Amino acid sequence: MKTRLLIDQHCHGAFGVDFNKADVDEILYLTKEITKYGIGGIYPTLVTDNIINIKHQIEIIKQAASKQTDDMAKILGIHLEGIFMNAEKRGIHNPRYFLKPSIENYKTVEDPFIKILTLAPEFDDGLIRYLWNKGVVVQAGHCIGGHLTGCRGVTHLFNAMSGISHRGVSTALSALVNDSIYTEIIADGIHVSDDALKLVFKQKPADKVILISDSLPITKSNLTEMVFSDEKVYYDGVRATSKEGTLAGSTALLPDIIKRLHSVRLFNPQFIENPYLYHRVNLNGYIEWDEHWNIEKVQVG
Repeated sequence: MKTRLLIDQHCHGAFGVDFNKADVDEILYLTKEITKYGIGGIYPTLVTDNIINIKHQIEIIKQAASKQTDDMAKILGIHLEGIFMNAEKRGIHNPRYFLKPSIENYKTVEDPFIKILTLAPEFDDGLIRYLWNKGVVVQAGHCIGGHLTGCRGVTHLFNAMSGISHRGVSTALSALVNDSIYTEIIADGIHVSDDALKLVFKQKPADKVILISDSLPITKSNLTEMVFSDEKVYYDGVRATSKEGTLAGSTALLPDIIKRLHSVRLFNPQFIENPYLYHRVNLNGYIEWDEHWNIEKVQVG
């Protein structure tokens, strides 16, 4: 089977490279190495950090994007996951840097290369409408708010958000019942159970599911521990967590997730197409897969 190249809109790094700390050459190395896994486009995702470093890494990522060659996964923009969150659902993020999602606060880091922004909609102070007018994709995440007006999607459904409730509204419930909302999901078998995945895939239109890796820098490396978002993270060969056991992100890349979904009969090839629809982008190249969804050939560019 031949498909388009994969697009990962939520990845924090891999091969020991951390987008919050990497230099230009390290990012270029990652974008070349990751094509071996059929990934032709990425949105480097920045976690919560101080404003100075966020601005610095935005510039570094932009410099790397300007130096890419055709044999690299194209940097399509930046996903800013950090700083506009609810501390109640902080996950691994450091709440000392959290800011209210206001236009004034956003302008401290604003850059045209930010294409996706995750925020807690319950704290919105005019930022959602501002981002819409700027063409930035707004996603609800690390939040408890169930009113998703103005949000085009949600960030890693079920993880770091208020779950399904039979009374009132919640983030996950609102995302599931609203057919216009795109739902990121980490389908690695660790972050979301297979039964929950079945619920999502039955409820959501197939073209509104966005598979993401949420991959950590530890992914596809020899590292067993690292500092991520100011927190020590430990990898036991299966999952990466803080000392307290909080999941810090995934250690799988998208083809690992696709193969796993196929093995439990939950994969739909439409999922590969969805990021193209969501972001209205196009990439040259293709992947050839065998009948078990192992990659046989990748053509980039």
